[in-house]
Amino acid sequence: MNTHLLALQLMAAQGCLGAFDTIYHHEITEALPQKASARLELTIHATRALIYSLLFVGLAAWEWHGAWAWVLVIVFGVEIVLTLWDFVVEDQTRLLPATERVTHTVLAINAGAFIALLALNSSEWASLPTALVWQPYGWLSVFLALCGVGVGLSGLRDAYAVWQLGRRSVQETEEKAAEHLQFAGTPQSVLVTGATGFIGQQLVAALLADGHAVTVLTRQPKQAAWTFDGQVRCIAALDELSDAQRIDMVVNLAGARIVGRRWTPARRAALRRSRVALTQDLVAWIARAQHKPRVLLSASAIGYYGVQPQGDATQLDEDSAPQAIFMSQLCQEWEAAARQALQHGVQVGCMRFGLVFGHQGSLPQMLLPIRFGVGGPLGSGRQWVTWVHVRDVIRGIAHLARRSEDHAVSGAYNFCAPDAIEQRRFAQVAGAVLHRPAFMPTPAWLMRALLGEQADLLVEGQRVAPRRLVEDGFVFRYPTVEGALRSL
Repeated sequence: MNTHLLALQLMAAQGCLGAFDTIYHHEITEALPQKASARLELTIHATRALIYSLLFVGLAAWEWHGAWAWVLVIVFGVEIVLTLWDFVVEDQTRLLPATERVTHTVLAINAGAFIALLALNSSEWASLPTALVWQPYGWLSVFLALCGVGVGLSGLRDAYAVWQLGRRSVQETEEKAAEHLQFAGTPQSVLVTGATGFIGQQLVAALLADGHAVTVLTRQPKQAAWTFDGQVRCIAALDELSDAQRIDMVVNLAGARIVGRRWTPARRAALRRSRVALTQDLVAWIARAQHKPRVLLSASAIGYYGVQPQGDATQLDEDSAPQAIFMSQLCQEWEAAARQALQHGVQVGCMRFGLVFGHQGSLPQMLLPIRFGVGGPLGSGRQWVTWVHVRDVIRGIAHLARRSEDHAVSGAYNFCAPDAIEQRRFAQVAGAVLHRPAFMPTPAWLMRALLGEQADLLVEGQRVAPRRLVEDGFVFRYPTVEGALRSL
């Protein structure tokens, strides 16, 4: 048996499994490059990836003789130590989904097999004169070399993410030092749904920093406990809250991701369940609670207003009418469910979010084509983009929470910056901030072919103004697109 050839074949399998793990788990489902808590894990991944790049390219068509064989053994040793360290760090910082844990187990077994086979050959190679001897294996060598390039690029991507997360950490520390958010005059008990989402994570962090006790309603309580380092109470159902449980404020952010899968009848039903049905469950709990919350702040969206004809620059505010299309009807049902809490003496504020800009959410995907120099306006580019910086979302929630102590919260509030912008202008500003061209349009027909009716969220738009927040004295920290993008 040619053990060296078998080792190379196992390495090729390792390349395929590693690519799946990186793309599906680290990038798509877990989004590790966006998580500050994953910085050490990403550092280990970057180092391991660069080592694997050396191994794939170096072993693709060469035998390592003499002193090089001992170098190979040392590299194997370092890789094994890093792998074990990676396992420890992962278990300390996040709860791995089952598919990722299985994939990592298979990767570890496969790596152990090819390292053992190569180590056997290394003892023989060490007795030969020192040299890198050319020994290609046809297409297998080509594939291994390509794997080496791919994993090397992945390592550089993770190293860049570590650097960016470091910069972000410094920036966020400075922001928090500059403005400590106050949600109430005294410590409160707060129930948050959707806490593990993009906005929810930042809200919970701000609530904890302000000294409040937070209970999180989530479908994955173990994952949430990991996310918040055990600082919050995690429940999987409202039945876990006793009728005597005191909750002063409820922030309802739950809702399945609306952009992505087509709005089939089944998907529409799922979107309604995750928003309307859950809000109804919240109100049912409020009805039987002995101590009623002071306020319910419930998420909604500017999709409430439907779509605005392109070229129409009319500003829409909280009094503007909805439309008879799905995304508007969904928001209407969502808000109607929340308003049922009024019957129990609870203040209700419906927060109609614009497109929320942050390090997570839709913005990174919007900017990705521009980062690669192939971005530009979507569709005609004349549609309005109504947006808001995630920090201003958290500040707005804190503002309403404080106002609720004076019983001054009621109705809908548009959570959007005062500077709505045309999509083509957004592409130009984003290109300028990123120092990239932004002239290549994406046709509207292509977006509709890919996304169906939900393409209206991107190729149509609304020019929405935050009239009630401004009248209430709220001041946006990021009122312009350029300032928001530069901060991110």
